Amino acid sequence: MPGSLSNSNLKFAVFKPLLAALALLFVFAHPAAAQISFKPTAEAVQEDKLLNALKEGDKITGRVSIPDGMAASLIQPAGRDWRDFQRSKLPWIGGISILGMLAVLAIFLMVRGRIRVHQGFSGKTMLRFASFERFTHWLTASCFIILALSGLNVSFGRTLILPLFGPDAFATMSAWAKLAHNYLAFPFMLGLAIMFLIWIKDNVPGKLDWEWLKQGGGLLSDDKHPPAKRFNAGQKGIFWIVIIGGVLMSVSGWFLLFPYLPGNVTALQFWTVIHAVIAMLFIAAMLAHIYIGSIGMEGAFDAMGTGEVDLNWAKEHHAIWVKEQQAKGEAPSDSTARAVPAE
Repeated sequence: MPGSLSNSNLKFAVFKPLLAALALLFVFAHPAAAQISFKPTAEAVQEDKLLNALKEGDKITGRVSIPDGMAASLIQPAGRDWRDFQRSKLPWIGGISILGMLAVLAIFLMVRGRIRVHQGFSGKTMLRFASFERFTHWLTASCFIILALSGLNVSFGRTLILPLFGPDAFATMSAWAKLAHNYLAFPFMLGLAIMFLIWIKDNVPGKLDWEWLKQGGGLLSDDKHPPAKRFNAGQKGIFWIVIIGGVLMSVSGWFLLFPYLPGNVTALQFWTVIHAVIAMLFIAAMLAHIYIGSIGMEGAFDAMGTGEVDLNWAKEHHAIWVKEQQAKGEAPSDSTARAVPAE
């Protein structure tokens, strides 16, 4: 028995220094670990300073063996600004422009009401737009609507649509929307070019347009509409918004379809911003155009629906153009017109 105790004491005496060493190691190692987790090394501090010291246009690059040199960009300060724009500024731009326009149109409809044909429909019609003109309009318009919806999905789909339909449905919808957005851009650009060629001659601003603008185009009251030729100042404004906005969307979209064309990442980010901002403003303007061409003005949709408009409607909104067409024998005379009550 005493021999057993002595052996135990001997073993404890042997391991006692080892246990003490482990205890000391734990005591000194624990604060050191805490210091490492909360205080960066000198190298890390230096790297952070270098990143903050990068100026606009500077970037950290590596080396690549593929033809795309933009893949060599590793870090660039402009990328953080671009990300901030996409996440914080673009939603405000889109919300104010698109939702703001919808609110203005709703208020305008409640206050002004639908713009009526004061003399009633005559029962006689005249050609407003030929078949090819209507085809060009609807080609461009239908492509624009799909491009607008698919583009809005790119910008706001994750926030607005994903929670409603779930990830699977959203992924499928977004995949098809991406294909539509990429390929319908080409017929949109074609329609834009044709539209410019066939309507430019009637959309050159003139003195009559200034008078039309001063009278508000007759849109704000039931007074007589100011005389106008084939296109009034408001329609000319829409034409130039479509042409200029469409060209900007096409150029910026071309760079996004073929990202190697801009030459560097900073230029590519610039064109994405231009594309997004112009798109929001473009959509807002087209909402006003759609409103006035449908529920906002009685008889207006027929112009692009059937191509024929009522003679009294044409006389109220385009009096000079009606006289020109009557002189050519391409419109019924006033004596043949009769008033028909509007629905």
